[in-house]
Amino acid sequence: MEEMKDKCGVFGVWGAKDAANLCYLGLYALQHRGQESAGIVSKDGSRFYVAKHMGLVSDVFTPEMIKELKGTSAIGHVRYSTTGSSDEHNIQPLYSKTSKGKFAIAHNGNLTNAHKYYTKLKKEGALFQSTVDSEVLLHLVARSKSRSIVEAVRKELANIEGAFSLVSLTDSGLIAARDPNGFRPLVLGRLKDSYIVCSETCALDLIGATYEREIEPGELVFIDDSGLSSFKIPSKMNPAFCIFEHVYFARPDSIIFGDSVHEVRKEMGRQLARECQVDADLVMAIPDSGNSAALGYAQESMIPYEIGMTRNHYVGRTFIQPSQKIRDLSVKVKLNPIHSVIKGKKIIVIDDSIVRGTTSKQRVAALRKAGAKEIHMRISSPPITDPCHMGIDTPSKDQLVGAHHTVDEICKMIGADSLAYISKKGMLNSVFSVMPDHFCTACFDGRYPIKIPKRRRKHAFEDDKIKQSRKKVSL
Repeated sequence: MEEMKDKCGVFGVWGAKDAANLCYLGLYALQHRGQESAGIVSKDGSRFYVAKHMGLVSDVFTPEMIKELKGTSAIGHVRYSTTGSSDEHNIQPLYSKTSKGKFAIAHNGNLTNAHKYYTKLKKEGALFQSTVDSEVLLHLVARSKSRSIVEAVRKELANIEGAFSLVSLTDSGLIAARDPNGFRPLVLGRLKDSYIVCSETCALDLIGATYEREIEPGELVFIDDSGLSSFKIPSKMNPAFCIFEHVYFARPDSIIFGDSVHEVRKEMGRQLARECQVDADLVMAIPDSGNSAALGYAQESMIPYEIGMTRNHYVGRTFIQPSQKIRDLSVKVKLNPIHSVIKGKKIIVIDDSIVRGTTSKQRVAALRKAGAKEIHMRISSPPITDPCHMGIDTPSKDQLVGAHHTVDEICKMIGADSLAYISKKGMLNSVFSVMPDHFCTACFDGRYPIKIPKRRRKHAFEDDKIKQSRKKVSL
């Protein structure tokens, strides 16, 4: 996978003795969803404790810091910037003291109509301390005329457009909510008498919690010492789950939208083999996201599966910043061909996607240098033609190679002997539990399930006015 990042992962726990420690472990399991910054807010009675910083979870938190995050409830966040710059002011969870009490929020997704509310709130005197769209919701809740904070969140979310899977910590309890389209995942778990809410089930597995169910699209859950209450956000439910969660973002050991990610990716590989056959000596994956699809391709094609590249999992903090120069360098650091496996062989290389094509070109060159006789690239998703506006860091359309070049042109560009993609129908039919028309496929066909304002299409939430506002606040 090259140059597309999910915005973040969220984790929340209510009613556990070691809440902050559990939150730390949960964020560690969700590190793949955001490597730029991490934060935890805990609650002990009426007191809130905050710790957050730029960097990986293991770099940000020390045992001493976790010990200072007291209380039996906590929420956490790992982030990769999409809306808002790479800046310490933008690290979540966001926390504020409001007229309705203390309020902390951790959000995964993009609010497509955030700028409209930003403009309105600023005219009313609101001071913004960050450039993330999540802060708009914090201000809306703080200014709501609803009596309870739960009703305030529920009411304001009905006016919000876009993607949100969020957890919030308040004086009275923990709130979790998911947008009516269900773009990003959000799951509910139990650990003895405690409740857990998080982006993926792999975080539940790590702490020994049991998976209960998904937070439903358009559902708001409130958890306090009395238990769990469920409410509907007053908005039309229209499922549009992000298919890229299955293609790439989610961990293979997670259950997403009711299915095992590993099994779905294997089926995508099988379907890819049915659609795009080629004679070869071995099938290999671009690790790690291509592993499951490569296994499925090998099983269906009856061509042996081999480990043709090894991945360095210990890339340090140098690679946190999402600049193109660092991305290019990280390709060489993260992956290295196994020459004895590749030399003199006709190989099928399975990857999950091609974005700009620069990374694929480097990988093909490395495999060629390692002695591959023929290189046949097979991609387990269709060509990416349009940017995402629902919580994925995607290059603009003019940078997407699939938007402006044919498959043959891309093949020549990356230097492969052949290139083929799975069909959109084949990809969608590889999912077992969700109807094909319940997925968002906008990055493959430009058909957005919600209206995208022109300002959002230009990625202009962080304009000069917001930058100036942040500068004033930070002085």
